[in-house]
Amino acid sequence: RKNTKRVPSFRKLLRTSQIKLDNKLKNKQYKQQSAAKKYRKEQKKLREAVRDAISRKPFPLEECKKKQVAEKWKEEEEEDALPLDMMDEDDLNLMKDLAQKASFLTRDLSSDEPVHIRKRKHENVIDKYEKVPRRMQTEPEKELIHLLPIKDKRGIIPQTMEKPVLGAAQDEEEDAEEMEEAEDLNEEPVPVLTPEEMAAQRRQKLQERKMHIAALASAILSEPDNNIKKLKELRAMLMEQDPNVAVIVRKLVMVSLMEIFKDIVPSYKIRPLTEAEKATKVKKETQKLREFEEGLVSQYKFYLENLEQTIKDWKQRKLKKSNVISLKAYKGLAEIAVKCLCELLVALPHFNFHNNIIVLIVPLMNDASKMISQLCFEAVKKLFKQDKLGYASLGVVKVISGLVRSRNYDVRPEVLKVFLHLRIKEVELQKDSEDIAPKKKYMTYKEKRKNLSRMQRKWRKAEEKLERELLEAEASESKEKKLKLHTETLNIVFLTYFRILKKAQKSPLLPSVLEGLAKFAHLINVEFFDDLLIVLHSLIASGGLSYRESLHCILSAFHILSGQGDVLNIDPMKFYTHLYKTLFSLHAGGTNDDLRIVLQCLDVMFARRRKQVSQQRALAFLKRLSTLALHVLPNSSVGILSTNRVLMQTFPKMDLLLDNDSQGSGVYLPELDEPEHCNAQNTALWELHLLQRHYHPTVQKFAAHLIVGAPTEGSGALSLDLSQRPAVELFEAYSIRDMTFNPPVASVTSRRKDTFSQMDSFIDEELNKQLQQHISETVGHKHLDFAKHLRESSLS
Repeated sequence: RKNTKRVPSFRKLLRTSQIKLDNKLKNKQYKQQSAAKKYRKEQKKLREAVRDAISRKPFPLEECKKKQVAEKWKEEEEEDALPLDMMDEDDLNLMKDLAQKASFLTRDLSSDEPVHIRKRKHENVIDKYEKVPRRMQTEPEKELIHLLPIKDKRGIIPQTMEKPVLGAAQDEEEDAEEMEEAEDLNEEPVPVLTPEEMAAQRRQKLQERKMHIAALASAILSEPDNNIKKLKELRAMLMEQDPNVAVIVRKLVMVSLMEIFKDIVPSYKIRPLTEAEKATKVKKETQKLREFEEGLVSQYKFYLENLEQTIKDWKQRKLKKSNVISLKAYKGLAEIAVKCLCELLVALPHFNFHNNIIVLIVPLMNDASKMISQLCFEAVKKLFKQDKLGYASLGVVKVISGLVRSRNYDVRPEVLKVFLHLRIKEVELQKDSEDIAPKKKYMTYKEKRKNLSRMQRKWRKAEEKLERELLEAEASESKEKKLKLHTETLNIVFLTYFRILKKAQKSPLLPSVLEGLAKFAHLINVEFFDDLLIVLHSLIASGGLSYRESLHCILSAFHILSGQGDVLNIDPMKFYTHLYKTLFSLHAGGTNDDLRIVLQCLDVMFARRRKQVSQQRALAFLKRLSTLALHVLPNSSVGILSTNRVLMQTFPKMDLLLDNDSQGSGVYLPELDEPEHCNAQNTALWELHLLQRHYHPTVQKFAAHLIVGAPTEGSGALSLDLSQRPAVELFEAYSIRDMTFNPPVASVTSRRKDTFSQMDSFIDEELNKQLQQHISETVGHKHLDFAKHLRESSLS
């Protein structure tokens, strides 16, 4: 088969190989530079070794040894000349033989020669000199310059040229000059600045950083798609190392990045691309959008990691190695980081890493710092209020439940109080238009076949398909999906509540649990009602609860019974008795917030359960509430009298208490704690006459209204502003917590006193004369007898 591949032309070879030649040239130059540096280092080491070798010149070891041995023999001959002459020849021969056989005892220990030196080969002195290091006569590699190639019959011939290399001496001189310059720079004295100059320098640096931050932020906001890389540059300023401006710059960068992300983040969650999606070719606009989304998600992730690390460093009291920021300044940085996380938690519940932010924020609700815990509490509260779908609420509730369990129920009560702001009850009561509207019923295949023609069936199929697509495009959550999320959320909330009721009844979390049960009791499953009522009554009977906690128990019990509990045959007489007994325990001063719970209890106990309440019980509560209204603040009195009005209008024969005649036998027993047996029908509401003279005008209006029997029409009826508002709302409206009086007191205008002259003071002449005479007389002080008139009256 013929090869159809064409040989590339010379011009194409030149055009395509230019980049390769440039890369090869760069690599060659880099290798030559590194080889030259290495060569210079080796030459330097060799020169130092030669200098050391010359300073200590080696001597031949054998000559030195021979000199020492000869001198030693001479000294021994001189010393031992006399004893050897006196010895016999036989003894002398014996000593010589022993000396030849001796090895260690007769060896010269002062010499450095080893014992078996004769067994080694004789070392030449020249070999020892050869071991001394010396200068190596090597030439450096020559650098080549690549030229344009030449083409002939044989092919392309590359052309190169040698580049002259600088000598080693010149390189040493350059190194020495660089060292001298560095020493000169180090020796320059640092200028000492005055405090004013330092403050001015700090202001200048801070202004430069602010301008840089503003320029980057405005560039990103103007064109996010093109300037997404500037986010990295702005985020790098979180690591500011100048100790004079590091704290302020980091705070500014944190807040700036938070505002930028709130503005440029899209309204959908960005998912990572699959391998198949990455491999497919797309348009330039699509590719640009993908790059923007990928860069945004990565920078957002790094930003959240920086905030998390700042908070962790502050919690662990850990300083960085650079020590740019002190521990005190780290607290301010951590507070700003928490604020940024709280803002992102509320503003971007739909975006990536929202669950990670929840995991960071929820444990900080239990932080020792009150400011940080309050910030996190407010953020979660806002998130619950604006969460219409329920995804974010479910995530927060799961994390809170795990936190309470992991800490063994040792958390702040505010952590559980945040459950009270869930929108579950409100969303179910306030139906969406989608839920209220009747769902369209589609025809089955058999009905279409029977009632429609072929063309009509075709059109109906297209219409149904279009309607389904429109429903999907609306992105409105269906009722079933919402209820499923709300059910799962409430299951976790009730599981947390029941665990605390079972295992931690003496925990400070109990009031929050009871308050939560009071709010969500109508959503509890009927199967748990009996057990829950038994637990609530046992808590009240134990006597270990505070007054507010016992009120929450009563409110929870009646919420249970007023909802799905209507079908149960349970008489909550014990709860009525406990509330009747403890009404006079209410605080009559400024801290009367418990009265709000009492008004809620009375509303559930009487207004919603009017058919299950006897007349004796209603009369007893009406009398005791009227007595209580005499002792409390005006706003509390207004709330109680509003409740009395509801009782008088709801239950018949309440006007018995407006008559002085007694009904039946017995005497009213106000000290008795049983409302059914205190004979309240034999008393009268004399308290209303006192309340008619109350200093508060609204209390006077209510008292006058109740005295005439609380009519709905006529002269004795209340105005619409007072009659149509519930008791709790009136209690809040007339509160004096802000040191204001409702209705406001009219300002008194200062009256101008008439001035008159002394001449015109008394026009009557006779009166003038008597006055002057009385003034001129000296009046003597007489003893006053206060019992004089008493004595006269007794004698008479």
